[in-house]
Amino acid sequence: MTNSTDIDALRAAAGAGGADDAFHLATALVAELRMEEAFDAHSLAAAAGHVGALIEQGRMLMYGIGTQADIQRAVASFEQAEASGQAIAGYFLAIIGLGDTALPRDEKIGARLLAAVQAGHPPALRAAAIHFGRKPNLQDQALAIQLLDHAAGRGDAIAAHLLSERLRRGEGCTAQPEAAAQLKAKLREGGFDDLPEIIAVPAAPKRPSPPATLALDEVLSPPDAVMLSESPRVVQIDGLLSVDECRLLVASAQPMLKASQVLDPDSGDAARMGLRTSSDASFDPLLEDFSLRLVQLRLAAAAGMPLVNAEQLIVLRYRPGEEYRPHRDYLGPQAIEADRPQAGNRRRTICTYLNIPEAGGATDFPTAGVHLTPKAGRAVVFDNLDAQGRPDPASLHAGLPVERGEKWLATLWIRERAYRAY
Repeated sequence: MTNSTDIDALRAAAGAGGADDAFHLATALVAELRMEEAFDAHSLAAAAGHVGALIEQGRMLMYGIGTQADIQRAVASFEQAEASGQAIAGYFLAIIGLGDTALPRDEKIGARLLAAVQAGHPPALRAAAIHFGRKPNLQDQALAIQLLDHAAGRGDAIAAHLLSERLRRGEGCTAQPEAAAQLKAKLREGGFDDLPEIIAVPAAPKRPSPPATLALDEVLSPPDAVMLSESPRVVQIDGLLSVDECRLLVASAQPMLKASQVLDPDSGDAARMGLRTSSDASFDPLLEDFSLRLVQLRLAAAAGMPLVNAEQLIVLRYRPGEEYRPHRDYLGPQAIEADRPQAGNRRRTICTYLNIPEAGGATDFPTAGVHLTPKAGRAVVFDNLDAQGRPDPASLHAGLPVERGEKWLATLWIRERAYRAY
């Protein structure tokens, strides 16, 4: 905790016009969770051109911390910091650009990610590693290992998870069980659980690129879908996610798991209604780094919908006996009114299996006569509304009970119109 006298002294120094003093004041106020005052202090320092304050001001505007969210002002702050040579500001601009609203989804995203990689920013190193890890070329696989190692060495626990699994199994490298065991031991000491067994092979890229090329446009070309039902529309996409992407979602979700609550489709209230007996983690935008955003863009593209129409990503864990009883994903009028009514109803759902349970855990569409078995990286996309935009009762579906092992699943509900700001 910061002494109040220290804050008074910092405030007096900041009032004298020192940008560094204003930045130090803001940092102290953040430590005290006095976010509105911290935003004002960061803004004071940012107005004087302090690049660190510009980045923090941008983050607070981006996420609505201590002030109203304002993505355009956030972009302006990040762009000013980037112009001063701050690659981390460019990293945030790349995150925003994936949404293709406040900034265009263009070649600058890859360039900004590359600059952040070269600056040694751990989340950027991990994002690049996962990108190269999807590619079959041995050079790309080796690069993925190197980048994960760099990120883990800089304290990125998620990268350490991914690296330990690759070293253990010899994925993209010679198997190194001792090194993997040492990494896992450190993760356990830090309170991180081991990952479940996950093996997944992504579909061959439709847009192959030369080795060591950071070409992110491939995310918009999902594997071919197989039609399972036309009414309701249900399609299956195999190989949508890579093994690293599946592990990323599980590792990111594990520390946040809590007993699932289901949104009442009529009232919009959250309650443990007995429909879903799993645990889950919901990814608030504040928790989304580039890796998580890029996976969500991949899911949205596979569903044929804009990323900004998607609700928060949900990752679920089902243990033996747990299930999601027959239900429908569309919302009633009250529920829509309670949560961003301008976005409309849930038009489409995409669910992606992240592992293979030992037994059970299939997804069943009783009206459509469709029964899907879990396979890591496999996605199912289905419509919740009919061709006229009305709730479709035939979209009834269920997650059957897990019999042995665990089932991990990622779900993205996608509205008719924009739900997110970027």
